Amino acid sequence: MQTKNVNPNITVTLRHEEITDSLREYAINKISGIHLDYPKIIEAKAILDVEGGRRHKAEIILFCANHIVIDASTETDDMYKSIDFTIDKIARRMRKHKTRLLKRRTPRGEESIRYLDERNYQANFLDNLPDEVVEEPEPFFVHKESISLRRLFKEEAVMELDLTERPFVIFENARRNVTSIVWRKGDGDYGMFDIT
Repeated sequence: MQTKNVNPNITVTLRHEEITDSLREYAINKISGIHLDYPKIIEAKAILDVEGGRRHKAEIILFCANHIVIDASTETDDMYKSIDFTIDKIARRMRKHKTRLLKRRTPRGEESIRYLDERNYQANFLDNLPDEVVEEPEPFFVHKESISLRRLFKEEAVMELDLTERPFVIFENARRNVTSIVWRKGDGDYGMFDIT
């Protein structure tokens, strides 16, 4: 019997419409029904959004022990379906995180890093410029977020990247004492560079 995630604090919010008791209970029961013992869920937020009557988006954010945050979102044509798919994504991420922790071992020097050959490309940029300069509109901030740099190993940063839908993770590299960024590339591999 599961005892670690019993009765976490769950908040359900519906945007652009009034929430019904049945929808609130459904979301709470689905989140409470996550029967995984790691990581321990401390608080959960479900943000449900209905746009135009056809787009139903469910976003669920779990705040867990050890500063682990797991979030996922899904958009379908039915709110109940969106909640179900989002819960499935969250459960997969929790299982993946637990499996990685079980398989994890202390990295030993060069064994833990995948080395690739460096390639330098030089291009003649002046030949590739268009004749006319097209002025583009000035960009504006859509989303602003504050983060605190945490001291992590590269492997921990990759785990954190897998748990969220963020495109990158910025962290202080515990091995080399520099600020690093890890991101997921289009082919499924990960990229990393240091800021010095």
